[in-house]
Amino acid sequence: MPRFVETYEEAVAYLFGRINYEYVLAGSYSTQDFKLDRMRQLLSFLGNPHERVPAVHIAGTKGKGSTAVMVAEILCAAGYRTGLFTSPHVSAFEERMTVDGVSPERQQVVDLVNRVAGAVDRLDRSAGLMHPTFFEITTAMAWLFFADEDVERAVIEVGLGGRLDSTNICRSDVCIITNIGRDHTAQLGNTLTKIAFEKAGIVKPGIPVLSGVGVAAPRAVVAETCRAKGAPLLELGQEIRYHRSDEVDGAAQTVVTANSNETVLDVETPGQTWTRVPVRLCGAHQHANAALAVAAVNVLRQQGERIPIDAVRRGMAAVCAPLRIEVLRHRPTVIVDAAHNGDSARALTTTLDTHFRARRRILIFAATRDKDVAGLVRLLLPKFETTILSQYTSNPRGLPVDQLECVVQSVGGAGYHLAEDAASAWKLAAQLAEREDLVCATGSFYFAAEMRALLADDFTQREQKAPAAAV
Repeated sequence: MPRFVETYEEAVAYLFGRINYEYVLAGSYSTQDFKLDRMRQLLSFLGNPHERVPAVHIAGTKGKGSTAVMVAEILCAAGYRTGLFTSPHVSAFEERMTVDGVSPERQQVVDLVNRVAGAVDRLDRSAGLMHPTFFEITTAMAWLFFADEDVERAVIEVGLGGRLDSTNICRSDVCIITNIGRDHTAQLGNTLTKIAFEKAGIVKPGIPVLSGVGVAAPRAVVAETCRAKGAPLLELGQEIRYHRSDEVDGAAQTVVTANSNETVLDVETPGQTWTRVPVRLCGAHQHANAALAVAAVNVLRQQGERIPIDAVRRGMAAVCAPLRIEVLRHRPTVIVDAAHNGDSARALTTTLDTHFRARRRILIFAATRDKDVAGLVRLLLPKFETTILSQYTSNPRGLPVDQLECVVQSVGGAGYHLAEDAASAWKLAAQLAEREDLVCATGSFYFAAEMRALLADDFTQREQKAPAAAV
């Protein structure tokens, strides 16, 4: 077999040299650019590794990544060799695919690229099919990795939409749709019903579907899709219910940990009540995600899998999802969050109001060109006393800070600072923040990831410079 790359750096360059819709403005492509036939052909050339690994398939506007991590951790705790495929990555490409929480080594990435590249080259030379994209190649690599590692169950997060997403040829035993809101409207449609149609495209004939969709119109679309395909439907608030089990005389007990405000849930599913399930991720919206994850486990148990309640508790206690209202530091409290649409921004501000006390809140905000930036500004800026407008540089979709300032001015925003990049923004925030304040960096997954990496380096340097304690 010919080798297309020799080093990890060459492998990553090869991948990012393909068409990558994560780096392309939304208006420049549509669902017409997504073809499952191309993905099927690519995997066929590779021996159809996806057919050897059953999957839990998860779509949704918000919450699908967190829910995927929860399901994967529970399966790991139950002793299953578990693959997890999510996107995008936070700091390194290989984070997108893990087995029992471990990403492939760099040499494995090189080997996987070389194996996939041969099939990609065959497709590139074929007539009638557009060249395989970055995400399709990455998905194929994940299936090869999972098959190589003898994965018993894969948890697969949809990349975009669902119906035409390259993950949608998986052999799923249960499908989850976390919620539906307005995002990626240029590709999925400008109404919730159109978006729901695309998300519900992951529904397979006869395969159980768990739905966290609460709004009536998209909920009806999911229900009709399930009815048409003969897929059993379990809905949050109906067959799936949850409540906090850490309440005493009506007062909720909050367990504060280093990284989150941990709560405990009782989850009711058909035939089983799962008691005292810990939820480490912060915010009430994560309770709904946790209930869906537990319900998925319940479906797998009904299909014959052996997953005890103790494994559910241990798995949920191990959950860690970067950039989901992630607390990096205290005094001052420093948070990074990937909120990039209205639903996620509302979840963030609600959680800040509920779980965090601060003398003053400082927002570091950057946005993506093709998002509803004005809507995000209206939701976020009034919740903070001080705002620093910035931009991210890791992706060309970042909105330049001067254009962001124009958006802020157009909606009546005032009293803000400007910073040309994440490093400048953090330097200014560190100067402004006092010990009782809260600093939150948000507005884009890519900006939150840049800030997370920057803050990790900054905190490490501070620790190294700190004087040693006297003995």
